Amino acid sequence: MSELSFKAYCIENYAEYKNMSSSAVFELFLKSHLLNHLKTDYEDLHGMGKEYLMQYFDQWLGEEK
Repeated sequence: MSELSFKAYCIENYAEYKNMSSSAVFELFLKSHLLNHLKTDYEDLHGMGKEYLMQYFDQWLGEEK
């Protein structure tokens, strides 16, 4: 999976997970620097499972439960 495909995968899945629009998630990821983090730590992150990634994004965004 390329970096760009991975970013799209993360945005689309987080949007579904949070019941938000993809554009709103993109803006959230951009504002929180998570979008850049997906690029710089691509090698570590792209091997994570979907559920773990969603929890990771919640933690990054300060939405821990």
